[in-house]
Amino acid sequence: MTQPVYLVVLLLCVGLMCPLVTGIFMDKLASQKLCADDNCVYTISLARAEEDYNAPDCRFINIKKGQLIYVYSKLAKEKDSGEFWAGSVYGEQYEDHMGTVGYFPSSLVSEQHVYQEANKTVPTTVRNLQKP
Repeated sequence: MTQPVYLVVLLLCVGLMCPLVTGIFMDKLASQKLCADDNCVYTISLARAEEDYNAPDCRFINIKKGQLIYVYSKLAKEKDSGEFWAGSVYGEQYEDHMGTVGYFPSSLVSEQHVYQEANKTVPTTVRNLQKP
């Protein structure tokens, strides 16, 4: 009686660990991005959302019309893709989302203030799957 229970528990554990091991690969939005610095940590500009946007997956952030957003990088537009920027929401009423960085369509915002030019071209990811 206990042997089938152990087998079920073992199968559940293996099944739950599989997604962690294999991961989920999503389509890459762009190969390069424009930033103010090599690490893309300095704010480029402050933008205001002109429309609401509901994030389709975890790479994106939800934005509401009128919301202010700090912009940290701008993805280089590639064929068959929209133009996306990376940023985080700003303001007391969005306190629970402050610090969350994600992408949003640049066509839905207007830049209110440019702090510094995004003149550094940086690759979006560096894949190093081999161990040293």
